[in-house]
Amino acid sequence: MARSNKKKKNSRGNGQVFRIREEQQRKEQHQRKNYVKIIPRNITQEDYIANLHDQSQRIVFATGPAGTGKTYLAVQKAVQEFMDGNSSRIVITRPAVTVDENHGFLPGDINKKMEPWTRPIFDVFEEYYSPKDIKAMVEEGSIEICPLAYMRGRTFNNCTIIFDESQNTTIAQMKMALTRIGEGSRMFVTGDINQSDLGGTNGLHDFFEKLEARVSDTISLTKFSRDDIERDPIVEEVLCFYGEEE
Repeated sequence: MARSNKKKKNSRGNGQVFRIREEQQRKEQHQRKNYVKIIPRNITQEDYIANLHDQSQRIVFATGPAGTGKTYLAVQKAVQEFMDGNSSRIVITRPAVTVDENHGFLPGDINKKMEPWTRPIFDVFEEYYSPKDIKAMVEEGSIEICPLAYMRGRTFNNCTIIFDESQNTTIAQMKMALTRIGEGSRMFVTGDINQSDLGGTNGLHDFFEKLEARVSDTISLTKFSRDDIERDPIVEEVLCFYGEEE
């Protein structure tokens, strides 16, 4: 008899746990936004957002230190383009070069291998989609994770490409990546020239020099500085210690 009562008590306890989980899920779903509203927090962000909104700008560059919103705003715009039906998918790419790390040493398929680096981008996705929805979007190809080395030979049509950490490209890699863009697609390229893990000139710096020497109607560039940092003030102070001052 005591055993039967214990089972009933456990059953009631489990039911309560499930109800709490369901309530948490409902709250999370309510907190997620069903539309994208991109709001600038400084003048440089306003300029950057104007370039992101301008459909004539097929390739939009943004460079500057951490905390300036380069990647966050690019991802927001990519989600907006997808929600509005202006693109059929979102492609995330970045070079494999990082300090003391390599894709090959990590377990799982390419999505799992890229997860440590794409996490900041997926954090933005989760403002608009549940983890379950994001997983389904990855599986069906609405979101594609494509390391830079895997882009060679491909053309990406009708999509928004987020090209992050581009300061870690060689000149040849940058040329290859920029020429993958196809009909109906746009590319948002972000990076910080001062944070390159490569020795010598990197692809981002090289293309900036080319862009500044020649006027383009379809490629834009926004340069963020330390004054544009919108994270906690400690980030700006840390950068000062590393000599990244105006």
